[in-house]
Amino acid sequence: MGRTQTRDEGRFLGGRPPYGYRLVDAGPHPNPMHAMWGRRLQRLDPDPVTSPIVRWIFAERLAGRSVAGIAAALNERALPCLSQADSARNRHRAKVGWATTTVRSILGNARYTGRQVWNRQPARYSPPHLPGPFRTQCWVRPDQWVVSVKVAHPALVSEADFVAVQQLAAGSSAGRGVAHCYQLAGWLRCGRCGRAFESCWSHGRPAYRCRHGQTSAQPRRGRTSNLYVREDRIVAILQGLIPDCREDRSGRRLAEHLSRHELVLLCTETVCTLERA
Repeated sequence: MGRTQTRDEGRFLGGRPPYGYRLVDAGPHPNPMHAMWGRRLQRLDPDPVTSPIVRWIFAERLAGRSVAGIAAALNERALPCLSQADSARNRHRAKVGWATTTVRSILGNARYTGRQVWNRQPARYSPPHLPGPFRTQCWVRPDQWVVSVKVAHPALVSEADFVAVQQLAAGSSAGRGVAHCYQLAGWLRCGRCGRAFESCWSHGRPAYRCRHGQTSAQPRRGRTSNLYVREDRIVAILQGLIPDCREDRSGRRLAEHLSRHELVLLCTETVCTLERA
């Protein structure tokens, strides 16, 4: 039923309205019994406060700004994020500002084209022969979405611009399927903040970095600069600190030694020392 109502009627089937929209009355329910009970339909209508923000997000992405750059600009301007604009419906979200995942979800939501969409995140239940019941939800591919044939509500972005944004996203993720190997992942710690280094691929070779809790969506205000270290340089340092592994150029034996002796390498910009994990 939900498939038919979405595809043929463009009906809003409930849930939280997307950021940039609000719910308005759409008349009595078409089912006479439901109408007799006082039930009415609702539809999406542009929110006067947040809809310009959505249009700006799409315009900036089409102009070439990155998702992280858009999120940082929104935080810099202190514009209301989803949990701040509609806190009653989003109590489960932390009111800490914009994140890159939030901006990316807005850029991928086809409902901003004015068409109703259903089955983007269908519910799935555990089979009867397993303990439960357990209900899970997962995102599905766009070819499994149900999209209304006609425009169901005012659009915030044209279909041509929406498709262009999706092509930008597809191009930026084209090389993400390549698997990289990091021999020393988990064995490096930042000497400033104590956090574990995260792996990153830099200029065609493995490296590690610490952003000291900084995220790309938050504007930097006097925070410590990021710390980057290349794996080949760390291998050379460890070869000097662990005489038994001086011939190991790949880092594999070095990682095994650190694991066996429960050691980590504590790094700053100027010095690296071995410490107990």
